[in-house]
Amino acid sequence: MFLVIFLYMLIASTFTIGKLALQYVQPIFFISVRMLVGGSLLLGFLYFFRRSDLKIYKKNVWDFGAIVLFHIFFAFVAEFWALQYLSSSKVCLFYNLSPFISAVFSYFWFAEHMTKRKLFGLFLGFCGFIPVIVASGVSDSSSNAFWFFSWPELAMLISVVSACYGWIVVRKLGRQGYSMLAINGIGMLGGGLLAFFTSLVIEGMPAFRVISHSAMRDFFACAGYAALLILLANVVFYNLYGYLLRRYTATFLSFAGFLTPVFAALYGWLLLGESVGWSFFLTIILVFCGLFIFYQEELRQGYIVRR
Repeated sequence: MFLVIFLYMLIASTFTIGKLALQYVQPIFFISVRMLVGGSLLLGFLYFFRRSDLKIYKKNVWDFGAIVLFHIFFAFVAEFWALQYLSSSKVCLFYNLSPFISAVFSYFWFAEHMTKRKLFGLFLGFCGFIPVIVASGVSDSSSNAFWFFSWPELAMLISVVSACYGWIVVRKLGRQGYSMLAINGIGMLGGGLLAFFTSLVIEGMPAFRVISHSAMRDFFACAGYAALLILLANVVFYNLYGYLLRRYTATFLSFAGFLTPVFAALYGWLLLGESVGWSFFLTIILVFCGLFIFYQEELRQGYIVRR
């Protein structure tokens, strides 16, 4: 049980670390560096120790293109752009929409049956996000883009939808025998290159912001945040999650995922001075109820097997 709590303490910290890193650099450029380094490390390991895992069949070229675009590029670029304006806990909370969005994709992709209870769970989970969106604004006071959604909030929806679709493609490639290191490495390297050229077009030449009296100290702080994100998210989290799936059900780990925004709110309060109101906790309760209803129906249908 301790490892489960540690897992979500770990991933929650990446949202706060990302927020701290954006004090120094532009978001798209930061993503490009992070993914280029992370992808190079993973592919470098495979090249020297498991070179056979780098083989890609022609029939899967488009799938790897989808990994680059959706699993990495759109998911991370949209998230880190939104992270400039939203609190780290709110950005983290958006990712609790993932099970619901994945269910919609699975309905069309894998023809999984959608019952009335599952539809009610999806509806309740989606409505659960209304309180936190209505009650909290963005830091730059930008106007709403659609109804009461701001542009940063819409960017987070794009990020979550892209990530969910990306994980479906990852699941497909994994079932066909591809190594997770190869899938993630190729996605990160390709997504990092795409983010780099996008950064040059949108953000211009890379610029480093000095926020203290020492440029050298700020540079090492930013580099440290980037290295920490690569280590925690790209290396430790994925491997630990895979290990825990052998000991716990996916249902249990999904429910335990609700610890993530709670830890993110705690980190944001301690390190960034972010405040969390009643709407945040009301959203957690409503989304959890929606997930509980949905997963109980998944268990009844046999899509999830208790172990």
